[in-house]
Order: sequence, then C-alpha cells, then structure tokens
Amino acid sequence: MWATYRQTAASHVDHDLIEAAYAQPQLRALYPFHSHRSLNFSRCTGFPYTHDVPVVTPTDGTYRVTWWKTRSPQGPADIGEVDNPRDAVALVIAHLPPECGPAVAGTADDLANPDSP
Repeated sequence: MWATYRQTAASHVDHDLIEAAYAQPQLRALYPFHSHRSLNFSRCTGFPYTHDVPVVTPTDGTYRVTWWKTRSPQGPADIGEVDNPRDAVALVIAHLPPECGPAVAGTADDLANPDSP
C-alpha cells in the first residue's frame, strides 16, 4: 500500500506527509490507509483495521494528530496540531501502542481473538 500512496497523483493524498511517515521505520512497518483525507495506520493488513495508532489529518496548512474516534465517545481526541508533516509523524511515533510491531496479515478481529481460525 505504501507504494500506491507514494506513486498516486490523487489530490486527497498529502505526499509530504506520506514521505515523512514512510521515512520512519516504525510507521513504514504498519499498514497505511486513507479515510476522509486522514492518514491512518493499522497493525493488520485486512479490514476491519486496528484503530489504536494516532491519525494525521492535514487541515489548512497544519497537521492535526488525533486518536481514532473510538478512543473517545465525543469523537477524535486531540493529541496535537503542528505546522509540518515531520512533526506530525513524530507525534504519532511518540504515541504508538506498546510493542507496536509490523502489520500482520489478517484483521483487527483476528488480533483481538488470536485463537480464531
């Protein structure tokens, strides 16, 4: 998926953000996906994805880093807003879940229930 995002001409993809995230091994090992202009990262490659990694949303020249909406009943919980993609990526890395390793084949349901067939 990284190759797709790095090569796309789609206007909803912030290429500076993609490259800043891709440059970091901790994020490059995760599965990237876009939703409503936001860059998300998952610990699995199949849908439904995990939502325990912060999300980056480019907004009017800044980058808003939040927890996915399921972490807060009021909607996305802010982590911070910064002026450039490199700082946004640093915020994501600083808030990775413990032992956040490379994305694995499967879905979030599979990760939640490792004994499922």
